[in-house]
Amino acid sequence: QVQLVESGGGLVQPGGSLRLSCAASISINAMGWSRQAPGKQRESVASFTSDGNTNYADAVKGRFTISRDNAKNMVYLQMNSLKPEDTAVYYCHAYVYGLGISWGQGTQVTVSS
Repeated sequence: QVQLVESGGGLVQPGGSLRLSCAASISINAMGWSRQAPGKQRESVASFTSDGNTNYADAVKGRFTISRDNAKNMVYLQMNSLKPEDTAVYYCHAYVYGLGISWGQGTQVTVSS
């Protein structure tokens, strides 16, 4: 099983920035970030596909950037121009052929003045 550990969440004012980090126990190509706000379904925010392309949800395009450090098995999510509607628990996820999808424990991001 793949282990994923997120960090970097917290409280930030509207318009502020946060950087989330995810450490994976193995090297994985298909990784990304999802979020779940109270009372809402979990939604994909940004991800790397297995062939190295990136996908972003329309709601975060131009504000969030996903990046990675393959040498450290790390994936990051830089979040700028944060809005109150970005408040959610953010989860790192990874897909490995034969193992399926793994999820981290989640990190809370709260955008509020």
